[in-house]
Amino acid sequence: MLLDVQLDSRPDRAADRARELTGTGVAGLFTFEGPHDVFLPLAAAAGAVETDLMTNVAIAIPRSPMHLAHTAYDLQLLSRGRFRLGLGSQIRPHIERRYGATWSRPAARMRETVLAVKAILTSWQDGTPLDFRGEFTQHTLMPPTFVPGPNPYGVPPVLLGALGPVMTRTAAEVADGLLVMPFHSHRHFRERTLPAVDAGLAAAGRSRGDLAILPQAIVAMGRTEAELAAASAGVRGLLAFYGSTPAYLPVLEVEGWAEVQPELNRLSKQGDWAQMIGLVTDEMLETLAVRGTPEECAAEIGRRFGDVADRVCCYFPGYDAPLDQVADLVTALGAIS
Repeated sequence: MLLDVQLDSRPDRAADRARELTGTGVAGLFTFEGPHDVFLPLAAAAGAVETDLMTNVAIAIPRSPMHLAHTAYDLQLLSRGRFRLGLGSQIRPHIERRYGATWSRPAARMRETVLAVKAILTSWQDGTPLDFRGEFTQHTLMPPTFVPGPNPYGVPPVLLGALGPVMTRTAAEVADGLLVMPFHSHRHFRERTLPAVDAGLAAAGRSRGDLAILPQAIVAMGRTEAELAAASAGVRGLLAFYGSTPAYLPVLEVEGWAEVQPELNRLSKQGDWAQMIGLVTDEMLETLAVRGTPEECAAEIGRRFGDVADRVCCYFPGYDAPLDQVADLVTALGAIS
């Protein structure tokens, strides 16, 4: 199993950080839509390392599919064919109040965005006229002046992040890959995600071989009690943040912890992060995240995902995972077949 890790760096530091992480043997680096632009660090890293690069995820609803297609095309060039465009929808408050964009029917919008981006990239690649007519976006004008021509490295894959059944089915129907949201449990993945994947594939006449499944894991990793305590503290903070979001209630619900979500949400509105973190029990930590030495983490990741995926995205939130331990995790995951 291959490992992708987060390139959590400013664009002006991304190349150096990418070299450090690549030195551990990771197969890929990904960015997310956080305090810095999601694309620029990858552009900086593309000329510095030879690993795969991916947005995980770029928020699609506020962006035009044309902008996404141009950026994906250029990052495919810069990385010499090692780029994957991972897209996500975000939730309504962020779309309306942070991005200042319009929110409605997120799964339908994401379906159309994926199809539109792929239509634009395909038009450039094979020279067919661009004629995409959707409900939310239309792309029917493509004068030669604006056509970059075939990408010498091919069309980059378009992946879609999902948690709920509707978005998961959508990803399985139209995307090249599914990015399984990191806030989940083994039970939720098996009982909710995979059935939705199969339903989406069946609706589109596709098979499992047509869809890459990229699970994501929140990891608390360390070799000493002090390291594990620091890592667990960072992970608890992220779990509390995710758990406060109503969209993530189904994950807590399937584990019998539905009553925790409204309280996390209430405390988040008060900014009481200490109390929120205190609500994340040891059982929640072990169930919603992966905790242990690099070898123990690899074994748990293999147990959860080894039969459905050949690579995994790992987050080390709120702490710096030692590079030698990341290398050990790479080695241990590499032994999983």
